[in-house]
Amino acid sequence: MGMRGVLFYAFLAVFIDPCRGTLMNCEEVRKVFQMKEIGPVKSIPETPRTGSDLQVCLSKNLTCCTKKMEERYQVAARRDIQNLLQMSSSSLKFLISRNVAAFQETVDSLVHQAENHTHAVLLQTYRDLASPAAAPIGEFFTDVALFVLGSELSLEEASHRFFNALFPLVYERLVEPGLSRLSLPYAECVRAACRDLAPYGGAPSRLAAHISRASLPGRVFLQALHLGVEVINTTDHIQLSRECRRGLLRMSYCPHCQGLTASKPCMGYCLNVVRGCLASLAEVDAHWREFVRSLEMLSTRMHGAQDLEQVLLGVHELVRDAVAHAQMNAPRLSAQVHRVCGHPSRQPEQVSSVQHGGASQDSLPLKGMVRDAEDTLSNRRKEFISSLRLHRAFYGGLADQLCVSELASGDGLACWNGADVGKSYTLRVVGNGIKAQAENPEVKVKEADPVISQVIDKLKHVNQLLQGKSIPKLGTLDQIETGSGDGYSGECDDEDGCWGSGNGAAKRRRIVTILLLGGRVVNKHTMGLVHLDLRIIGRIRRVTWPFVPLLPLGAGCRGEKRKRAEHFLMLPLKLSTSFTP
Repeated sequence: MGMRGVLFYAFLAVFIDPCRGTLMNCEEVRKVFQMKEIGPVKSIPETPRTGSDLQVCLSKNLTCCTKKMEERYQVAARRDIQNLLQMSSSSLKFLISRNVAAFQETVDSLVHQAENHTHAVLLQTYRDLASPAAAPIGEFFTDVALFVLGSELSLEEASHRFFNALFPLVYERLVEPGLSRLSLPYAECVRAACRDLAPYGGAPSRLAAHISRASLPGRVFLQALHLGVEVINTTDHIQLSRECRRGLLRMSYCPHCQGLTASKPCMGYCLNVVRGCLASLAEVDAHWREFVRSLEMLSTRMHGAQDLEQVLLGVHELVRDAVAHAQMNAPRLSAQVHRVCGHPSRQPEQVSSVQHGGASQDSLPLKGMVRDAEDTLSNRRKEFISSLRLHRAFYGGLADQLCVSELASGDGLACWNGADVGKSYTLRVVGNGIKAQAENPEVKVKEADPVISQVIDKLKHVNQLLQGKSIPKLGTLDQIETGSGDGYSGECDDEDGCWGSGNGAAKRRRIVTILLLGGRVVNKHTMGLVHLDLRIIGRIRRVTWPFVPLLPLGAGCRGEKRKRAEHFLMLPLKLSTSFTP
């Protein structure tokens, strides 16, 4: 017998009368009750009593428990198991949340590099065009960043908007160079005529198609990670059935009523209770394993035309070729513009230097954000998938892990079997999952938890998307969050800044777009107020964004406020701020 067993039996000899097998006093019960902050100690009797009013912790012997204590113990047992669930999943949740943030930062860096490459190429090839083109270029790549990270916007429209804004500059400096600046009304007429004149050939649509095709796998990948965090948040806060709560009470705290405050449940007994309580979570196992496999499969398909990094870093070539196409068709474009907008009245400039293919001291490329050669989307995905594989069996082995690591007594030690302290647990030990609980002698499980069933449905849906069996229309990935439907199905009101229905002719509302780098809960009067570390990226556009907490949920909050904060952060968060232009 080990030292732990010796000490345990020494404890029994002091507090329990070995001749009568009854409890002598409740002092040790009082100490543990107070130490664990289970409730007020005034509810604990000074001496053992009959337990005729107890409902779960029944015993033929005298007991240190009252009905009020039994209720407190049940609350404590539920709290203990939920704390253990959250501790067990914390590393997995942190892994996913951290990599969501890392992917967003890498995309941000990549888009900035692509933007600077585009500006640098125009600076080297068409020096006079580069400076005034900086604003349209910046707006376009802001839209690209938002689109890649899941924003609801049309990249086709963004591409045409970019090339339309560029056309007055191309017309002024390349199609009819050597003249003074276009007047604002005439420049606006040229811009409005761009789409009909098609000065760039099919470049705008081709650019949008290339980026859209390369972005879709990444958008699904990121959205799947958001769902992964939602799955963990939901299973961390599983609603325990009445049978489960009573089983946990009987396993963890009923021995305290007998003064056995140092006892732990036998392994078989613990497995029966916890497998019964977490039977619905075991049903998640197969779908979570497929989720991890599907993420890996999608990651391996992100190459060639679906390699976002390769496509974005090639945007500058397409833009350069599009401008060259317009310059080569200058006579035709000039005649068409004159026909639509008339002849501008302009005075020749004294100096006009349109450099094509030349370089000068002023035409050095802009410095992009410094990126580590290893800091690529592909490398980040590989490292993440490699770490995630270690958690693929998380839900299948969760109940066993809790018993082995935290709850149950070690082999060969005295343990609580649900009725008394002994050497073993003699009843049948059932397996994991809902079906296996039909023979569970400790916890009766009638049906699967409906909330967990919804989570499983969402996992099934996202697995189909990850495997390419069901491809959502671009811009409607919110269906993964809702589990069904063709688009975002949440409620919407004027305060949300939602767009009204119609044909698009309505006046457009201007909304500041922001890029989320991280967030934390602020303990303010209204829970749901979130302080965000933001970087304004300059584009005026509506954006809908899912939120992934990067710090512990409900940080800085206690009690009911903490619960409300946790519930709030599991929902998608719309980041939009209206202002009057």
